[in-house]
Amino acid sequence: MSIKLSGLYVISDDTLTPKETILTQIKEALEGGATIVQLRDKISSDEEIEKLVLELQELCREYKALFVLNDRVELAIKLKVDGLHVGKSDHNRVEEIRNNFKGILGISCYDSLDIAREMEKLKVDYLAFGAFFASSTKPNAPLANQETITKAKKEFSLPICVIGGITSKNAEILINKGAHMLAVISDVWKSKNIKEKCQEFTTLFKGEK
Repeated sequence: MSIKLSGLYVISDDTLTPKETILTQIKEALEGGATIVQLRDKISSDEEIEKLVLELQELCREYKALFVLNDRVELAIKLKVDGLHVGKSDHNRVEEIRNNFKGILGISCYDSLDIAREMEKLKVDYLAFGAFFASSTKPNAPLANQETITKAKKEFSLPICVIGGITSKNAEILINKGAHMLAVISDVWKSKNIKEKCQEFTTLFKGEK
């Protein structure tokens, strides 16, 4: 699957994208130009979201976007989803995950180039750094230094994703530092017009093509 790892990366939220409306909301984001969609569900069991995972993956494929499942390693392998993203609780399993998961594998590196170096050796597909701004989704997340993006861009050939309190007003500075992907939650889902908000973000990337 030849998907370019760049652009707007929207992440679902248990409160802001409830199951009753998530498909409609994701569709609006895709129509607004989102290139990557992550399902981040912290409350349901694997069985409860299996059907939704397959529906979201199909929807993303229709728009030639990448679908990513957050944290659910076994489910991602079972359903052969196109993308999987894992954080620090699975860092010790990345080699095993890489051997068993054939899709796009992304990893949270927080503010650590050391973690990024280790993960690059394990053949992950993209590196995520953050949080760069105070985030309502993860209010206790320590803030990352924006220079981490510049250093990572210089050192690694892998695409760089940034996350944490990103809005259409503060995003450009992170793109200018070298970010390839902007991971956004609140600013997209809290907006009155999801499609228009996503278009605001996608225009920021126009000069990066």
